[in-house]
Amino acid sequence: MTAIFITGTGTDVGKTFIAAGLIRTLRSAGRPVGGVKPVATGFDPAALADSDTGILLAALGRPSTLAEIERMSPFRFAAPLAPDMAAKRENRSLDFDALVDFCRRAIASNNGTLLIEGVGGVMVPLDERHTVLDWMAALDLPLLVVAGSYLGSISHTLTCLDVVARRGLAIKALVINETPASTVPMSDTMATLAQFAPDIAIVPLPRLSGAATGDGAFEKIATLLG
Repeated sequence: MTAIFITGTGTDVGKTFIAAGLIRTLRSAGRPVGGVKPVATGFDPAALADSDTGILLAALGRPSTLAEIERMSPFRFAAPLAPDMAAKRENRSLDFDALVDFCRRAIASNNGTLLIEGVGGVMVPLDERHTVLDWMAALDLPLLVVAGSYLGSISHTLTCLDVVARRGLAIKALVINETPASTVPMSDTMATLAQFAPDIAIVPLPRLSGAATGDGAFEKIATLLG
């Protein structure tokens, strides 16, 4: 049994896309795989299949029913905000201990590889005291970090790597998901990050023919995850 935490340098860098692609790749290779996205914000009960959780369920070959959504994402909030703010909109709070317990139970009950997708970036607040970084530290799992190739991504990515290293967390791979219409060549982003993070495996995820196809990246990532 293997568990990997998928996090990102920020919001909308492609965590769900990469998690779903990895699930499909592992399933195609005949490897058992599971996935959870414990915390979901911007959740619309009228559009289950279009939610991040619904996308992961589709990759797993499971239906986007409310019962399946509940099993994968028990902490759901309507507002498309950081979890602490989204919860306050509903006069609720996210129970950090319950979140960690849910993940540990999911790890213990899963056969094969379990992908745990985080929410937002590594420093997104979950409640008044905890961030995603605290969540990852509590689980102490290897990380798959997702970044973009937009202008400014290098600083965001190196900052992310620094705070993760300070908490003693291991990074299995850094995936650079090419940002559409970026003014920065992806090759330049890759080269600079490789200079400053020489000990981390960096995998490019290029966009081909207008859509991110991976160009073999998912197979490379799956190999790095073990």
